[in-house]
Amino acid sequence: MERFVDVAPGVRLWAEEHGAPGAPALLLVMGAQASGLGWPDELVEVLAVRHRVIRYDHRDTGRSTASFDEQPYPLTALAEDAVAVLDAFGVERVHVVGMSLGGMLTQLLVADHPDRLLSATVIGTTALSSTPYTAPDGRRVPPEELPGVSAELMELWSRPVEELGPEAELERRVEHWRVLGGGLIPFDAEYARESERRIIAHTGHHRAGTAHARAAHSGMERTGQLAATEVPTLIISAPAEPVAPAPHAEHLAQVIRGARVVEIPGMGHALPREVHAPLAAAILDHTGRS
Repeated sequence: MERFVDVAPGVRLWAEEHGAPGAPALLLVMGAQASGLGWPDELVEVLAVRHRVIRYDHRDTGRSTASFDEQPYPLTALAEDAVAVLDAFGVERVHVVGMSLGGMLTQLLVADHPDRLLSATVIGTTALSSTPYTAPDGRRVPPEELPGVSAELMELWSRPVEELGPEAELERRVEHWRVLGGGLIPFDAEYARESERRIIAHTGHHRAGTAHARAAHSGMERTGQLAATEVPTLIISAPAEPVAPAPHAEHLAQVIRGARVVEIPGMGHALPREVHAPLAAAILDHTGRS
């Protein structure tokens, strides 16, 4: 079932749910400039066997309002949007799964709205904490000195995005997913192409968005709250991760009280078919424990 959710004056978000209405709710939170359709249908269907799964388009993505140019907002507003989505669906407490920027937003929910969360799962992101990483040899490494985005991905991000028409934009997105995949799992270009075709059709245009890159990143640190949380948290470790490479998953597990780490073999910063089954199994095991 689809619906639109009003989250601010003049701002509406597209959202939909799958699964039994009475099942424990599970909210999927995608990354920067990513539609909720970035969560593959196949993965959603597996999760919906045991959950009422809700996914949605952030502001300035998909079918949600493109508002940033007229009403600039900080990234923290996107976490409050997630709470508004829960309210609109009548969900008091929820399991949350967040990827990339969605993983940061999930940390904000853990810190700021723990009473609304049954559990949290964080994928492909960095810690919203100033706590140093303790390496296996005992060294304390400041978060800003941990490994950053891969050189290949940085080179791709440095290129200007030109308006060359829908097919050129489609191929640019496919190349982006190839690099994000990390290279351990063979890249299926046609799968990525079909996924992006669906997202472009859903959105109604092919233009690349930049709002989340321009939004203010300040005010996101939650060191104390994450260290004291009682929200059961799972950290997904991806060995081919090019955005938040090792040891960011281990750092998150040190930062968030009681967090567990599960590695998904071959995974990068993408959701190809090969990771759906093990990722779903890890999430469902975690929500079942909680």
